[in-house]
This record gives sequence, structure tokens and C-alpha cells, in this order.
Amino acid sequence: MAVSTLVPPAGGSAEPEITGGRTTAWLRELPQMRNRPLTSYYLIFGSSSLLIVLGLIMVLSSSMVDSYTSTGSAFSLFQKQIAAAAVGLPLMIAASHAPLKVLRLIGYPAMIVAVALLLITVFRGEEYGYGAVRWLEVGGLTIQPSEPAKLAFALWGADVLARKEELKQLVEWRQLLIPLLPGCGALVFLVLLGTDLGTTMVLLTIFLALLWVVGAPGKLFVGMFALVLTLAGIMVAVEPFRIARVTSFLNPEADASGSGFQLLHGLYALGTGGVFGVGIGGSREKWGFLPHPESDFIFAIIGEELGLIGTLLVVGLFGVLGYAGLRVASRACDPFVRLAAMAITAWISVQAMVNIGTVIGVLPITGIPLPLVSAGGSSLVPTMLGVGVLLALAKAEPAARRALAVRGPSLAQRALSWRGLGNAGSSTMAGARAKNGSRPTQVRTRRNRRR
Repeated sequence: MAVSTLVPPAGGSAEPEITGGRTTAWLRELPQMRNRPLTSYYLIFGSSSLLIVLGLIMVLSSSMVDSYTSTGSAFSLFQKQIAAAAVGLPLMIAASHAPLKVLRLIGYPAMIVAVALLLITVFRGEEYGYGAVRWLEVGGLTIQPSEPAKLAFALWGADVLARKEELKQLVEWRQLLIPLLPGCGALVFLVLLGTDLGTTMVLLTIFLALLWVVGAPGKLFVGMFALVLTLAGIMVAVEPFRIARVTSFLNPEADASGSGFQLLHGLYALGTGGVFGVGIGGSREKWGFLPHPESDFIFAIIGEELGLIGTLLVVGLFGVLGYAGLRVASRACDPFVRLAAMAITAWISVQAMVNIGTVIGVLPITGIPLPLVSAGGSSLVPTMLGVGVLLALAKAEPAARRALAVRGPSLAQRALSWRGLGNAGSSTMAGARAKNGSRPTQVRTRRNRRR
């Protein structure tokens, strides 16, 4: 009985060649994958989801000691963060399915509510650290009104400039700044009354991003940028604790037990983590050494427990989120989509860079959280809602609309169809079927002719 054997080729076995061929083909398809219609959508969804999950894990790890000391339960703060994520998730999904008309209209009432809450906070707000009035008690919940004000200003400002652009009114510099500058000034003034310089800088960043996208003249943009820097310098000079933060940022060892204490222990945490970290839950700085390890300095705990790999992962995810947001803005034909995508991307990306910069010691401590990661429902819920808006804007790209039309109704539309709310999806599917129905009809006609 003859036994047949497979003789491998002279260059070695066939399996490595197959594997290498698949790898080469996958690398060749990378540029095509980057240019697919829904690439921005999946990049935003994937990066933000990973940041939210990582944030929940790190909030649990970093807050256990302080939670047990203050409440007797190691999970008290983590439960609040879970509740905030449970509220933010359906809002994010709803925002991702919202039509552009709804997103454009919602900015105006959101702006009014934001101004009203900030005004109430000035008179009835709670002080928190260095006399900062940032918190407001509403129905037993403590909220920070300046956080949702960022999203409100981004949507309102984008719609204001988009309407002016559609009406061909962006000719003079006054038309660029009115009413955008007064609206931004009102928010900045109310936030500054609560001595919140970090949120002020984020609001001004959104303002500058809107001017940049709409094509403001160079002199006007430079003038507004200089005004922002001047305002920041004045706010630092009038408050003694801010001067101490700047001096401690330049030389934290000069006051190691005072103004430089938090920064030094944040650097200790990053240095202790090394490349791979000490493991989740193994941080030593969270045991009463590092102030606010679950919020402002959670990036230091990530570096200590997950090491350099963990910090690079966080920076990379924010980089992907920022790239996807810029991609949406650059590919958009609608002026509102372009402006809103850029404003929200600038808000999240700049806030992340400032938070990380303060932890690693390249920027003064500002007290703003790391988006989607730090503890605090006042920051998590509006940021998740902003991500949902970005997802809706990503689906508004012309190519993405065509791809979704071919795909048919989404899962949410199918889930609502039993109540008669999924008509949009069913009509789209019906249109697609009608469009593709010509081919079966032609085939049947040919068969009848043959018969």
C-alpha cells in the first residue's frame, strides 16, 4: 500500500508562507480600512468605550481606601460612578441616534439652563477647597454645573456660526464674534466667580476652536488668543493659591510638604509603576499620601498600577478619539457638523492633555478631571453625552449615510419598531428593497421569454 506524502517546498513549510501572505494582505488593506465610511464612528465608539471601562476599574481601585475611611464601605464612591455611567449610557445612545435638527435646536435651551445653574451656584453653591464655589446641591445630588456648560456652549456656538455661514453673514469680524463672544463671556464670568480657572480655559478653548474652524482672520484669531492668555494671567495673579501652584509647578521640591506635595506624590506614583506597574489594587500612594487619587490625579494611579504600558494606552486612546473627531470635522459637508465635531473634540482632547500634563509636571495643577476616566458623575455624564453627539455627527457623513441606508434599520430602530417608532428605518429598508428590486424582475422577465 503506497503512502502519499506532502513534500514541503524548498523554502520551508507552506504554513508560514500562507500566514505571511495573509499578514501582507492585511497590511495592504489598512489604508482602505481607514477610508471606509464608518471608520470614524467605530474609532469614536471603540476608544471611548475602552476609556469608560478602564475608568470604572481605576476608580474602584483608587477610591477603595478613602471610601472605606469616610463611609465604612470600600465601594461607596465606585457605586456612585457606576450609577453615573448607567445614566450616561442611555443618554449617549440616544444622542448617537438624534437627528441633526434636534442637535442644533437643543443647544439653545441647554445654554439657558447652563447659565441659570451657574448663576444659582454663585449664590447658593458649596465651597470645595481653597474657597472654590463649584458645586450645587440639587435634589440630594451634588453636581458641578460648569461641566454640562461645556457641551451646551459647543452645540450652541456651532449652531450660531453654522446659521451665519449658511446665510452668508460671516463677512465682518463683528459677525464672527456676536453673539458668540458675549455667550462665552457670560459662561466664563460665572465660572470665574466660582474660581474655577481650569473649566474657564476649556470654555475658551472651545471658543477658539469654533473661530478656527469658521475661518476667522489671522489677526482676529491672534487677538482672541492673546486675550485668553491675558485673562489667564490676571486670574493667576489675583489669587494667592494659584501663584503658589505655579511656583510649585516650577520647583515642587521647594515646598514638598505644602504646595508641591500633590505633584511630588503624583510623580512618585508614576516612578514606582515602572514599565508594567505594580498591578491593579497594588498602589501605595492611594493610602492617604496622594490627594484626590480617584479624580484629578487618577492618571498617576494608572501609571503606578499599570505602569508605562497603561499610561501609553490611555494616551493612545485619547489620541484615537481626537483623530476620529478631527476626521469627522474634516470630511463633513454640513457646517454645523464641522463646527460641533471640532468643538467637542477640542474640549475632550485639550482637557485630557491638561490633566495628564499636570500629573507629569509639565503644567500647573488646574483641578480638572480626566475625561471619561476620573471619578465624578458631573464630568462623566456630560462627556458621555458629548461622545454620543460625536457618534451622531460621524454618521452624518455622506458616505456613512449611504452605508447605513444599505445596511438597513439599526438595532435601536428595530427595537422601537414594535411601538411604531421605527418607521424611519423601515422606510429606508423599503426604499433599498425597491431600489434593488429591479434585478429580480428582469430575471423573471427573461425566464418568461425563454418559456
